[in-house]
Amino acid sequence: MTMAVATQVLRSEWTKIRSVQSTGWTLALALVVTVALSMLLSALSKKEYGDMSPREKLEFDPTLISFAGIGLGQLALIVFGVLVVSNEYSTGMIRTSLAAVPQRMTFLASKITVATLLALVAGLVISFASFYAGQAMLGEHKASIGDSGVLRAMIGSALYMTLITMFAMGVTAMLRSPMVSLGILMPFFFLISNILGNVPATEKVGRYLPDQAGSRIMQVVRTDDDAPYGPWGGLAIMAAWVAVALIGGALALKKRDA
Repeated sequence: MTMAVATQVLRSEWTKIRSVQSTGWTLALALVVTVALSMLLSALSKKEYGDMSPREKLEFDPTLISFAGIGLGQLALIVFGVLVVSNEYSTGMIRTSLAAVPQRMTFLASKITVATLLALVAGLVISFASFYAGQAMLGEHKASIGDSGVLRAMIGSALYMTLITMFAMGVTAMLRSPMVSLGILMPFFFLISNILGNVPATEKVGRYLPDQAGSRIMQVVRTDDDAPYGPWGGLAIMAAWVAVALIGGALALKKRDA
């Protein structure tokens, strides 16, 4: 396939995503929800700081607190990833799209590339907005972008949000249905992962789940937990999950009828 054709496919996918209003709204919702919740939790943390024990003060992580809203904001990013892939299946336009671009891997790669770039831009905006808004609420307890590990956490949180979107796209490419995809992804990230990560009997398994491992990149202050990986190691584990999901989606698209 020539570069000109590949560029045309990318432009086509950009037009599809831009023309669906719900995809843009989900990214805007991710920004509003994440920043608002981060500000609220940062303000509460500032209020409670005086009542913390010496150990809690030692482990106080103002940077991580300012990203507390990402846990809820990622809901909108998951929905965005699901919609990007499933919209054509829902409308029946997938047959037309594959007739126009018979190279299925090129079709899927272009869709994922455009959506990933959008998610990355949105992630960077959300990350920096959440950080500065959260630090404003923390007052004298705030961190500075020049502090050790803070910039890494800010960029890492954007990468985390991008990877969560890509994971949702890979799962949806395998399942095709938006309802089934959301019915699996939402409980997985908002219920199953939290349970496995916080129950002593399963916490060693839970720490290798994509969100549990990937969120380590947002942590600046070290704690006494015994996780065998650091911030970038956790993000690498998450990236491995994403790779498996995308490969599964590609194989499903290649083998199944439209």
